[in-house]
Amino acid sequence: MDLQACLKKLQYVGVLAFATVDGAGAPQVRNISAIHYEPDGLYFFTARGKDFCRELLADGRVQVLGYTKYKEMIRLSGRAIPVAREEQRMRIDQIFAEQPYLANVYPGDTREIGIVFAIREGQVEYFHLGVHPIFRQTYALGAKAVAPKGFRITEACIGCGTCAAHCPQGCIAEGAPFRIEQEHCLHCGSCQEHCPVGAVERRA
Repeated sequence: MDLQACLKKLQYVGVLAFATVDGAGAPQVRNISAIHYEPDGLYFFTARGKDFCRELLADGRVQVLGYTKYKEMIRLSGRAIPVAREEQRMRIDQIFAEQPYLANVYPGDTREIGIVFAIREGQVEYFHLGVHPIFRQTYALGAKAVAPKGFRITEACIGCGTCAAHCPQGCIAEGAPFRIEQEHCLHCGSCQEHCPVGAVERRA
């Protein structure tokens, strides 16, 4: 699995959930399929009068979520920015060519009410629940650094094995200190709650 495979899986899913926050701080989610994919990110179309557009212009932060029939979750977290004015027409025509149904929604020149945003920096999280142990990985999109998540076992570990005994995925290996196999970790926090000496801490 790599970044490009994740983007391809999102393309196969087709309709993705886009999450933003409105001016009152309330979460908002929309299903979007007017999307074009490139190796450096994704481009999507919306109308300038929509609340979705207003939220993106005001803040730009967005999360995009796709879920496959194989129990794979792919989540893109990044910032959406409008593509350059001189690029807008090309991108709109490109998305309409790839998504013919849009001509029924915005026939003829009415597509000019649209605006295309791009997400070229962020991180993509891949989470496969259909295997055991589960598999997860995070990939950088553009120049955005990957932010660590989950838990780690510190040098305060006494080697009692309580954390391993309570791990749903059995992904804690013996050692000095014990070690969490991050690619199989659920981030559930069971190890932290059960550690008798408080040796488990969040990574971020």
